[in-house]
Amino acid sequence: MNDSPPPATGPRSGRGSRSISQVCIGLARGCDRAQIYRLRHAVYARELGQHPVNGHGDLRDDLDGFNTYLVARIGPTVAGFVSITPPPNADAKTSHRYSIDKYVQRDQLPFDFDDGVYEIRLLTVAEAFRGSKLASLLMYAALRWVEGRGGRRIVALGRREVMGLYRKIGLQPLGIIVRSGDVTFELMTATVDTLQRHVAAHAPLARRLETLVQWQLDVPLQQTTGCDHGGSFFGAIGERFDSLDRRKNVINADVLDAWFDPSPKVLAALGEHLPWLVRTSPPTGAEGLRRTIAEVRGVEPANVLPGAGSSDLIYLALRQWVTPASRVLILDPMYGEYAHVLERVIGCRVDRLALHRADGYALDPNRLREKLQCGYDMVVLVNPNSPTGRHLPQQSLQDALAEAPCYTRFWIDETYVEYVGADQSLERFAARSDQVVVCKSMSKVYALSGARVAYLCGPARLIEPLRPLNPPWAVSLPGQVAAVMALQDPDYYARCYQQTHQLRAELRRGLLGECGLDVVESVANFVLCHLPPDAPTAARVAAACRKRHLFIRDVSNMGRCLGSRALRIAVKDRQTNRRIVATLAEILQQMRRVSDTADDRPTTRLKESATCSL
Repeated sequence: MNDSPPPATGPRSGRGSRSISQVCIGLARGCDRAQIYRLRHAVYARELGQHPVNGHGDLRDDLDGFNTYLVARIGPTVAGFVSITPPPNADAKTSHRYSIDKYVQRDQLPFDFDDGVYEIRLLTVAEAFRGSKLASLLMYAALRWVEGRGGRRIVALGRREVMGLYRKIGLQPLGIIVRSGDVTFELMTATVDTLQRHVAAHAPLARRLETLVQWQLDVPLQQTTGCDHGGSFFGAIGERFDSLDRRKNVINADVLDAWFDPSPKVLAALGEHLPWLVRTSPPTGAEGLRRTIAEVRGVEPANVLPGAGSSDLIYLALRQWVTPASRVLILDPMYGEYAHVLERVIGCRVDRLALHRADGYALDPNRLREKLQCGYDMVVLVNPNSPTGRHLPQQSLQDALAEAPCYTRFWIDETYVEYVGADQSLERFAARSDQVVVCKSMSKVYALSGARVAYLCGPARLIEPLRPLNPPWAVSLPGQVAAVMALQDPDYYARCYQQTHQLRAELRRGLLGECGLDVVESVANFVLCHLPPDAPTAARVAAACRKRHLFIRDVSNMGRCLGSRALRIAVKDRQTNRRIVATLAEILQQMRRVSDTADDRPTTRLKESATCSL
């Protein structure tokens, strides 16, 4: 064996020049198995010396009868493969183990083994094809295959020399090391949800692969689910609404619903007329709501288009104004729906203006001005931004937009602007402009998330062409009534916003002092927090919180600048905020104790790594 054997998936100079456009990804056929076993022998016996060389020239193990092999074929040749061990079948006459069971006791691991756990093993690429992205493609195929079978968690033993590959798709090491000769492996895991979020950041690459690779698996190359918005707390309450009283024991801080009730005027109108409101068709185009918005905001009804929440309007308008040939600029990090629609629904080119932690994620208007000179077809900004909670003052933003090329359209999402002040809105500026549209949700600042009411405000020449595309009765009658009553009670909401600032400051102090988090300054009804570098990932912390009925948001999918230890937590009432801080502090303390104990455990030595290595 060489002193430093190359990883089975690692690059070699002078190799890997084959184009992946020749590659077919599919399930191993019966005739492929002989090539797979010979390739295993060539790599794990001859190249790495982890098994004795045998006269048959092939290598097998007891799990081959249970495992699924995915292969990368170039012509008739198996250029690489990956093996997947499914959970045991309850109906099977015989049971089987995962390969990691040979080396690690399950009670050492921070997750349960159930029928959603799959093991990925034996990621192998033939020497002639290393460096050709086949390893990454096979790992992606394995994830899609596990997703398609309802898998919820993936475990793997990964070669330390190529940990970057595994981390890139979202696998996280558990600190459990195994060795075989000169080769070191580390146990890794991640939930399928976490892996999906990491892969979603590379959606444009997946679309390009779709045109290059012959994909023959029974799951689509790209995941077709929508954008993650949180809201998993309904799993604890009951998604069929038959136990709504459970909500009293659940803290839904993973979405940004208001902590306060809607205006008393809203509740009085709904309470008095609810049976009639529920059974009656609303005004077709929400005409009364549109006139009320126009009066309150100081614009004309022609400048306003109501919709059933901001997502309804995002999907309606952006698909009219943006094509696959468009270039669009967004912030990073930023509310994930925009990247999802632009990249995965429309398929246009998206550039990101990175906001940095060292700057408190503030948007520098001078950097924005410079970017705007690059000739974008559209620029999408959330202000105040989510998940950062930072706000660019109205005048600074307005001045930057005024210097942009005349052909660039702007979409300004002001979902949280009332927390800063109604005078900070660009609605009147947008109505007078030729190219600016403001999107205003009434969910978060008017406590109407369940009513699903929002509107666009912009120049009539942009708004009017959208009106025939907006379906009739887009906003329900209870939603229209609630929105009108809310807009007529600004004093009530002003008091709520002031209380929100006080509650946010108290929550921030608790997260800083008791939990040891780095908390970003915010102007809205939430805070962005960073866990310490030596802490578990946000995904693990959020999962632990869910077991205690505390739902907070891992925001790693909202941008490429946040890393894997960023959490967003909604502001709640004072008592609930204290519960959030106490629960999170206790969970973090428990995780630190477990981590310290794990560090004290002796390293597990691997007896036979080729049967479980990646």
